[in-house]
Amino acid sequence: MSVTLKDVAALAGVSRSAVSRTFTEGASVSAKTRSKVEKAARELGYSPNALASSLTTGRTKLIGLISNNFHNPIFLEVFDQFTRALQERGLRPLIVNLTDETEPANSVRMLRQYSVDAAIVASSTLPPSFAKAFHDAGVPVVHTFGRSATSPEVHVVGIDNVECGRMAARELLARKYTRIGYLGGPQDATSALDRHRGFMEELSDHPEIDVSHCFAGAYSFEAGRAEMLRLLSETPAEAYFCGDDILSIGALSALKDHGLKPGQDIGIIGLNDMEMSRWENIDLTTIHQPIKQIITSSVDLIVEMLKEPQRYPEARIFPCRVIERGTLRPRP
Repeated sequence: MSVTLKDVAALAGVSRSAVSRTFTEGASVSAKTRSKVEKAARELGYSPNALASSLTTGRTKLIGLISNNFHNPIFLEVFDQFTRALQERGLRPLIVNLTDETEPANSVRMLRQYSVDAAIVASSTLPPSFAKAFHDAGVPVVHTFGRSATSPEVHVVGIDNVECGRMAARELLARKYTRIGYLGGPQDATSALDRHRGFMEELSDHPEIDVSHCFAGAYSFEAGRAEMLRLLSETPAEAYFCGDDILSIGALSALKDHGLKPGQDIGIIGLNDMEMSRWENIDLTTIHQPIKQIITSSVDLIVEMLKEPQRYPEARIFPCRVIERGTLRPRP
């Protein structure tokens, strides 16, 4: 039979309320009593019941971890780091798949059923209205990989996608490409639109450059491959900024089918620096997004909001950098 709080109290020679206070964060208990209770708990192999504790404290320590693009392998890295970071802070992640969900109210209703203490919207494609819906419902929320803003309505942690578009354009210009293309994610994704905007703004000062653009149907290998195959059936550019690593890897697959060598025949630069892009057979030149720092900062904000729910929204935007590999021609 399982060990109960009553068993621990009997062995420690204290009241059941003393045992309860010992395992309740922030509760008052003397050092002597705590020591006796913890010793008895170790001897009996007792672990406090998290659900019972939530009834006492009013806190479940459940954090809704929400995304909508489970087809992109980058989210294996993202969820691995998020779940570990939350668990290290004594919080419990509740992963929610919002693929094909278009109504924010449905998401809020779902998470309220589980009595989450806060929510993390981990998506660069969901519009700001999703995170705002949680905020308006009184649920502390952080929009990780969200759209940067000088005066955000909710906490935003991520990168400046417009600047990343400019960065990619500058990199292609520095390598003397004269026919340049943007191959972005879905056209309704804020990240794809912002990266495209920065890319085109940077190239607007270079009328001598032939610029084209297109959007894939999703942030996925299949969508990137299909769009590059379409481009190769026409007159492709000399180099492309693929607005995501998984799109880039799909594009590289299409180049291989046509017997073309990345970096020699057609250049490709991605964005994210996901683990797969470092593999020797891919060797993708890309823009590094500091995912670990973004996730750590997001969890820090969640912890701070649990202490101070009315904390004023802020944007924490991290810089990116180009990672040189083998899918662009060398700088002259």
